[in-house]
Amino acid sequence: MRPASESDGALMSEPLHFHFDVNGDDFTSAGEASVQVKKLLRQLDVAPELIRRISIAMYEGEINMVIHAHGGDADVFIAEDEVTIRLRDDGPGIPDVEKAMSEGYSTAPDNIRALGFGAGMGLPNMKRYSDSLTIDSLVGKGTTITMVFRF
Repeated sequence: MRPASESDGALMSEPLHFHFDVNGDDFTSAGEASVQVKKLLRQLDVAPELIRRISIAMYEGEINMVIHAHGGDADVFIAEDEVTIRLRDDGPGIPDVEKAMSEGYSTAPDNIRALGFGAGMGLPNMKRYSDSLTIDSLVGKGTTITMVFRF
């Protein structure tokens, strides 16, 4: 994690911006960014229920980047009235976003499912726990997911 802007730790009119690289080669490191964001939000006295929603949605996004795209990056913007998370990868893209949003639909390979991942709940959970979800995906180019969580 590296802060992309300087701050005294208080919510300000300028959003705080943090950048995270998501390693796509190691399941054990998946979720590190969401853990760091959780800690930051606690330090900022964000409501526990909102922290829970953000943590779940961001973790699901990180896992998806590891499973499907060999990693990517996450940018987290914390403003006075909302948290915006932008997840980007250069993976294969999502051929049918509507189908991918269906609970239980998964393209995860069997070896990933054997590890307990790939149940087809990642994108549905990201939508469920965010106030707004936008998916921009180009097959062969990658995917950008933007989630907004309002205070």
